[in-house]
Amino acid sequence: LPRYERICFEKEKIRVPGRPPAAFVCPGHPLLDATIDVILERYRPLLKQGAVLVDERDEGETPRWLFYLEHAIRDGRVDGEGRVRVVSRRLQFVEIDLEGRTRNAGYAPYLDYRPLREEEKALLAPELEARLQGAQAHDLEAQAVSYAVRELVPAHFEEVRRHKVALVEKTMAAVKDRLTKEIAYWDHRAEELRLQEQAGKVNARINSARARQRADELQARLEKRMRELEQEKNLAPLPPEVLGYALVVPMGLVRRLRGEVTSDEPGLFARETEEVERLAMEAVMEAERSLGYEPRDVSRERCGYDIESRIPAQPGRLRFIEVKGRVAGARTVTVTKNEILTALNKPDDYILALVQVQEGRVQGVRYVRRPFRREPDFGAASVNYDWDELWGRGEEPR
Repeated sequence: LPRYERICFEKEKIRVPGRPPAAFVCPGHPLLDATIDVILERYRPLLKQGAVLVDERDEGETPRWLFYLEHAIRDGRVDGEGRVRVVSRRLQFVEIDLEGRTRNAGYAPYLDYRPLREEEKALLAPELEARLQGAQAHDLEAQAVSYAVRELVPAHFEEVRRHKVALVEKTMAAVKDRLTKEIAYWDHRAEELRLQEQAGKVNARINSARARQRADELQARLEKRMRELEQEKNLAPLPPEVLGYALVVPMGLVRRLRGEVTSDEPGLFARETEEVERLAMEAVMEAERSLGYEPRDVSRERCGYDIESRIPAQPGRLRFIEVKGRVAGARTVTVTKNEILTALNKPDDYILALVQVQEGRVQGVRYVRRPFRREPDFGAASVNYDWDELWGRGEEPR
């Protein structure tokens, strides 16, 4: 097995003066893959044992189930052991509330939740027992799978199909062009050598039969490669598989059981009312339209931003906008871990839109580009930022 004297996770730390070069560990690196395999082998059963998480952004009181599903798409190829080849594998998350309502939970909702604390366990146990009334997550697995098949799998399949088919067709055109030219060359060369041989001019290096054989081999190779590429285009979705689940408890329920009263004053613990959120979203959507973009509300999908805004002049290019609305006088704004990581992963396309609302009216909209400088701590579910500092870094929508 290979040994590593140094490893790092950031490119700028590969070479450090006075130390040996480091292996850059990133997705696809054998050390990372092996580590993930070992962890899954040891701890995968824990996913099915379940967990209780707290959503600090939810001021409601109704718990809900979070299901983690794995979905894969295969093509028409089969490996040497007779197994289908998986070309895309994706984790999908589905939430089901106690009334049976199901929704897409987004790409990585767990990043915005935190574990249940020890002192909260005893506090919540009687309440959860009364609310769940013996209901178990595994009783809802079929409903989660059915929702995924109906709502999530088609989108995943279409995304992969569109990309894969375009890539394969481009490859087919390149392969066909290159091999066809080679076949034509050897066809011509074989005929040329045949005529020379008939005239008594024998080529010591290659004869017409060998040239013809080369042309035939290339033709067979072309046909085989075309069949393989056709199989790569033959995509099909596999059934989603439930890997595990968790019970998500709203922070509002925890606070009520603690006997806390949520303040209505602007500040750290101010509740973002639906009205403020609605006004903020409308203001940013209108700003995007006025700039000539085509915005789409994706806030319910919890994908790390609230709006996908298409740029007509650049097909396939999107602006990812997270909207934060606050009443005038608020001192802080809370940003989830998922939102921060999404911003860091899409630095050129991510915008934090700040909207100030007073007495039911929008007072201003500011766009902050590259709003975050570093990842939050591992245990953090969200981070509070100074509203005035962010507002000062913002600019008029553009």
